[in-house]
Amino acid sequence: MSDAHNAQLDWDEHGQPLSRSYGDVYFSRANGLEETRHVFLAHNQIIERCQALPAGGRLVIGETGFGTGLNFLCAWQAFAEHAPRDARLHFVSVEKFPLTQTDLQRALALWPELAPYAEQLLAQYRAIHPGFQRLLLDGGRVVLTLMIGDVLECLPQLDARVDAWFLDGFAPAKNPEMWADSLFTELARLSAPGATLATFTSAGFVRRGLIAAGFAVQRVKGFGHKREMLAGPFQAEPAPRSAPWFARPLLPTGDRQAVVIGAGLAGCATAASLAARGWHVTLLERHDDVAREASGNPQGVLYLKLSAHGTALSRLIVAGFGHTRRLLARLQRGVDWDACGVLQLAFDAKEAERQNKLAAAFPDDLLHALTKDEAEARSGIGLPAGGLFYPDAGWVHPPALCRQLVQHPLIELRPYQEALSLSRQQERWCIEGQNGVLAEAPVLVLACAAEIGRLLPEANLPLKRIRGQISRLPASTASRALRTVVCAEGYVAPARDDEHTLGASFDFHSDDLAPSVAEHAGNLELLREISQDLAERLDTQTLDPATLQGRAAFRCTSPDYLPLVGPMAEQQAFNDAYAVLAKDARQVPETPCPWLEGLYINSGHGSRGLITAPLSGELIAAWLEDEPLPLPREVAEACHPNRFMLRRLIRGS
Repeated sequence: MSDAHNAQLDWDEHGQPLSRSYGDVYFSRANGLEETRHVFLAHNQIIERCQALPAGGRLVIGETGFGTGLNFLCAWQAFAEHAPRDARLHFVSVEKFPLTQTDLQRALALWPELAPYAEQLLAQYRAIHPGFQRLLLDGGRVVLTLMIGDVLECLPQLDARVDAWFLDGFAPAKNPEMWADSLFTELARLSAPGATLATFTSAGFVRRGLIAAGFAVQRVKGFGHKREMLAGPFQAEPAPRSAPWFARPLLPTGDRQAVVIGAGLAGCATAASLAARGWHVTLLERHDDVAREASGNPQGVLYLKLSAHGTALSRLIVAGFGHTRRLLARLQRGVDWDACGVLQLAFDAKEAERQNKLAAAFPDDLLHALTKDEAEARSGIGLPAGGLFYPDAGWVHPPALCRQLVQHPLIELRPYQEALSLSRQQERWCIEGQNGVLAEAPVLVLACAAEIGRLLPEANLPLKRIRGQISRLPASTASRALRTVVCAEGYVAPARDDEHTLGASFDFHSDDLAPSVAEHAGNLELLREISQDLAERLDTQTLDPATLQGRAAFRCTSPDYLPLVGPMAEQQAFNDAYAVLAKDARQVPETPCPWLEGLYINSGHGSRGLITAPLSGELIAAWLEDEPLPLPREVAEACHPNRFMLRRLIRGS
C-alpha cells in the first residue's frame, strides 16, 4: 500500500487547501473559523454546555470528517475558555484520508489565534495509521480519538455516548457515499440522551434521513451566503448496548480513589490514565521501585507483529503502537528511547511471503519492504537478507517510560508493599500484606501479571508465565555503526550507554530468574543469525558467555495472545446467570452481569507490553468513566477478561 491513505491536496491562491479526490474545499473561503463557530458551535450550544458542566464533568463531541482539525480546535478553544478547570473534553472524529503532518501544519497556519491549540495537536500528530488513534492533549484533559478509515466502517466499531454531533465532510454532491441512511442510523445509535446535531448542508434527503433516524432537525439560517443549514436534538430512545457480559458495569459512586497493584508498564499506565481524570491512585509495588520485573529491561523494542487479515490483535497493535509512540515524545531521545526504526529480516521464504502480504496491507509510513542492499544501508551492518522496515518504531528504556507515567501529584507510589490477599468490605477493596492492611479503595486494578492467579484463584484466569533472558553486550567501535533495531528470531538494538541489548530467549518451563550461561550462548547464536557481520564486529567468537551480563524476567501471556483488560465477573454467579449458553450459544439473556464490583484487570501483555499496555490504561479508564472506548468495540471485547468464562461455559468445560 502506498501513501494514498493520506489526503491529496491542492492549494489555492489564498493558501487554502482543496481536496483533489473530492474537488471540494475543506472550509468556507469566506471565513472557515466563523463558519465552524456558526454551524457547529452555536447550533450545538457548545459554549453554553461548557459553562454548564459540573466540576469533573465531561462533554463528548462526535464528528464526521476531521479534515484540517479546524472544528476540533475551535471546540477545544471554547472548552478551554468556558469549562471548569477539571472538566474534560472527548472529541471523536473519523477521517478517511488524513492530512500529512506537513499539510496539516500549513493549513493550520491560516488561523493564528488557534496557534496554542494547533501546536499541541501538531506535536502529537504522529503515527496516525488506519484504525483508532488516541491523542492526549492539555495533560489528558482533552482526548482526541481519531478513527482513520471509511466513516461507514468506523462508526459501527465505536462504543460511545455522544452529546453533540458535527456532521461535516465534503458536500453530499461531491461525496454521496458518506451521506447514507446507514450513517444516520449510526449517529442515532451513538447519541446520548439530549444529544444535538448540526450540519452545513440543508439537502432534503439528508433532512429526511436524519428525521427518520430520530433527529428533530430543522432548516435554520446558514453561514455567509448559504441560505440554510440543518440543526436539532436527538429525540428517540438511546440504543441498547452489547451483550451483558461485555456491557459496562455501573459506574463507581463516591470517592474517586483506586488502588493499582503492580508498578510495571500496565500498572503505571493505568495509574496515569486514572490520575489524568482526577482519580487519587495508590500504586502498590512489591519491589523497591517501578519496572523491576518484565518492564525492567534496558532496551525494549517497539516490535509490531502484525497480520494482513485485520485480526483483533493486529488492530490492537496498530492502535497501541501509535499511542505509545506519541507518549515517547515526552522522554529524552537517545537516552530513554530512539525512533531509529525497526527492521524485520525476511530470514526465510515463508517469512518473505508473510512480509509481502503485510507490505500490501499497510501504508508505507507504517512499514515498507527493503531489499538486502537497502536494509544494509539503513542499518549500517551486513545482513543475510532484506526485510520490512518500520520507520517510526525503535527502542525504549521501559523504566524511563514507567517513571514518566507516574509523575503525577495524584499518584502515590508505595514500594516494598506486597499484596497477599484481597477482600471486599463495605463497598471498598481491602488489600492485605504481611503486616495487615496495605491500602483500601472502592476500585482495584490488578496489573501484577501472572500474580493475579494467586490473588484471585477462583477466577481461573488462564495466564501463563514465559521466562525471557536478555544479554548485554559491550559496544565496540565497529558495532556502533548499527543504526536500527534488527530482528529475526531474536533482536539486537543500537548501543545505549555503550551496550547493545540482545535477546530474548523463550522458556516455558523454568521458574528460575538467575540469568543462565546457556541462554547467553543461545542469544549469541540468535545474533549470528541476525548478522554474522555484527557478531564479528562484537568479536563474539572470543566472548565467553559466562562473562556476559543480562537479566531474566517472566512475560505473562494468555492462550489467545491478547491481553486481559477490563472489568471482571464473579465466576460462579456468571455460570449460574448464563447457564443457558451451554445449550445454545446464540442466546443473549437479559440478566445483568454479576460483576466483581470495582475490580478491573490489566494483564497478559506478553512480549508486547510496550505497545499494548499504555493504551490499555486508557481502556481501563474508559470502562471506569463510561467514556468513548479508545479501541474498536470488538477489539475491546476480544481483550475482555470475561471472554474465558464465556468460552468455558459455551464449551461446557
